[in-house]
Amino acid sequence: MTQHFTKYLTNAYHHFMTISRHKLEVGKNCFRCGLYRQGILHDLSKYGPTEFLVGVKYYQGDRSPNEAEREDKGVTTSWLHHKGRNKHHLEYWVDYDITRKKGGMTGMKMPDEYIVEMFCDRVAASKIYQGENYTDESALKYFLHGKGKTMLHPYSEKKLTLLLEKLAKDGEEETFRYAKRYMKAYRRYKRKKK
Repeated sequence: MTQHFTKYLTNAYHHFMTISRHKLEVGKNCFRCGLYRQGILHDLSKYGPTEFLVGVKYYQGDRSPNEAEREDKGVTTSWLHHKGRNKHHLEYWVDYDITRKKGGMTGMKMPDEYIVEMFCDRVAASKIYQGENYTDESALKYFLHGKGKTMLHPYSEKKLTLLLEKLAKDGEEETFRYAKRYMKAYRRYKRKKK
């Protein structure tokens, strides 16, 4: 067995374990919010060849392989694939601005169930990549660091910020209880609207 193939197998194993740990953590968070279907289906596209093989090639362990692919190629093929199939990413909701107030592209309002899943995703990613350095403020700090650099719709940004700030202030138990109550009320509202 060549050294290159051994490294590939090692990366494949570690990448699989990283995305699986992340998926399980997001699933646990989604279940805590009452988003059972989303918890089960979250990020399944990462296991398909388009995303998985790139993840193996650029696996580093302490950050997303997408960042390494972007540095190497100037584009992230796995990310382009991923964001187009997973509604919990704000980039899924970017479209042409028909009002032309902002120019060509703008963020669209995300349905609340995907905002809550995005919150669950950000908390899980912070835990996976920060490990022992994770605190309840980690996901908020990461979000604030990138604020203004994304096309997040104002409604979606307000809801996500509320959840991240609540987590930083009140901790996981209270924040996930709040999110579950919110999702129950949101579902009742949607049913009445039909």
